[in-house]
Amino acid sequence: MDKDIGITFGIFDGFTWIRCEGKGSFLQSPALKECAGQRRDDGERHFVIDLEACTGMDSTFMGFLAGLAARVGRENGWVQVARPGDRNRQSLEDLGLDCLLEISPPEAPWRGRIAEIRGELKPYAPKRLPNMSERARHVLEAHRELASTSEENTKRFANVVQVLEKQVSDSSDADR
Repeated sequence: MDKDIGITFGIFDGFTWIRCEGKGSFLQSPALKECAGQRRDDGERHFVIDLEACTGMDSTFMGFLAGLAARVGRENGWVQVARPGDRNRQSLEDLGLDCLLEISPPEAPWRGRIAEIRGELKPYAPKRLPNMSERARHVLEAHRELASTSEENTKRFANVVQVLEKQVSDSSDADR
């Protein structure tokens, strides 16, 4: 797997901007998690996720976004989504994530600066790519986050979480 995972980022006054290009998926979200995690470790609590070049999102990707929003929300932070497009906005709203994420907020600190911000972004290269076991745990964690966002999502993802828990458990047993 190539380390060019379609994520660029920049640190600005008051927020970190992360741009996702291509499909937002279980393959891209571990690197997104690592990038956001490094910024959180540095004290960042405000994130903008730029989805204009994102061609679609799977449930793992959206689960990671939900988890990030929940974590920084408990720390008086926020996650805003910039330019999601109709399809991505609909996907987020269908899962009720518009209650956790601020989607294109009109009073955002980045309004009127998108071209300038994008001009300063740098490619993000993960320190290392996750192995199969780590990826399976990431997918499980993301689906647990989605399931925890609402009763409807709990029902919607119950079988997926159950299958993933078994897969992770079996993988952990095989690693021993």
